[in-house]
Amino acid sequence: MKQDSPWKDVVEELFEKFLLFFFPEVHRQIDFSKGVDFLDKELAKIIKDSATGNRIVDKLVKVYLLDGSEEWLLIHIEIQGYEQKTFPERMYIYNYRIFDKFRKEVISLALLTDVNPNFRPNEYNRSRLGCEAILRYPLVKLIDYRDRMNELEGNTNPFAIIVKAFLKTLETEGQVQERYKWKKRFLLEIYQQGMTRKTVLAIYRFIDWIMKLPKAFDEKLYQEMQIIKEAKAMPYITTAERIGRKEGRKEGRKEGRKEGRKEGRKEGLEKGERNGIKQSMPTIHQALALAIQAKFGKSGQPLVERAYQTRNLKTLQKLMAALMHAQSLSEAQKAFAARNGQRH
Repeated sequence: MKQDSPWKDVVEELFEKFLLFFFPEVHRQIDFSKGVDFLDKELAKIIKDSATGNRIVDKLVKVYLLDGSEEWLLIHIEIQGYEQKTFPERMYIYNYRIFDKFRKEVISLALLTDVNPNFRPNEYNRSRLGCEAILRYPLVKLIDYRDRMNELEGNTNPFAIIVKAFLKTLETEGQVQERYKWKKRFLLEIYQQGMTRKTVLAIYRFIDWIMKLPKAFDEKLYQEMQIIKEAKAMPYITTAERIGRKEGRKEGRKEGRKEGRKEGRKEGLEKGERNGIKQSMPTIHQALALAIQAKFGKSGQPLVERAYQTRNLKTLQKLMAALMHAQSLSEAQKAFAARNGQRH
């Protein structure tokens, strides 16, 4: 769980829901009608200069409060499975460095995903000779939801599913069958709640990342998700290779039968296969683009553009296969780069 991209993506894409679920008191004070701005460049300057080094997940967000004032929120998500004593100090350093550099009040928030129930660092305190520095901040610990599963079941906030997926991932370590059962249930729940496409993709990407399954089980899950895929017109992303491979064959056979009556069966089938591939190309491109977006979010946009530039069916199928097994954006980028010399 040390990779950060799915957390970053889901927090940014569903930011209002994130605050509503984890920090409702903060959410109630924000005027979301004025929009929010993610200040990644500003935060990057602080992290680069800070002696604490790079963080795993941090988001700096500019919001407007209902009273009309402007505030900056430092969303600090700790994704580590062990206690780290320097965490409060890091929260303090980031808070004061942002204020010092930009003269903006900063509200620090912390979300911890470690499994130590006794590690709850919600305050930094330093004092000597009558001089004292204190920073207290709201803190949420995901494992605290273990005793609130019934409450999560009745909650329609997308982060209720995310928390359930996180907890069940911890519970099913080394239990493939159990993890398969829960992953299937959560994916079905996404579609049944009638969420927007943006929300579905954000949650799907997170669940697919955190609840890893062996290839054979992912293939089986694909088969059982076909009804949902067809009903919602949302292809199950990790099976994009299947979608692209079958479309050309299906359309080709259909066109071939028509042409075969006029020009002979052999010639008609060959022509129909070519026509089918040509007609199905938009579908294949769309499936590959959805796969990239679901796996990597906004950071995968350059790959989406390259996918649409590819005009060779076999190359597209190879890209889909590579994407299916890629464990990171860098792996996917290498797969695309390796096929630069192929026909487009």
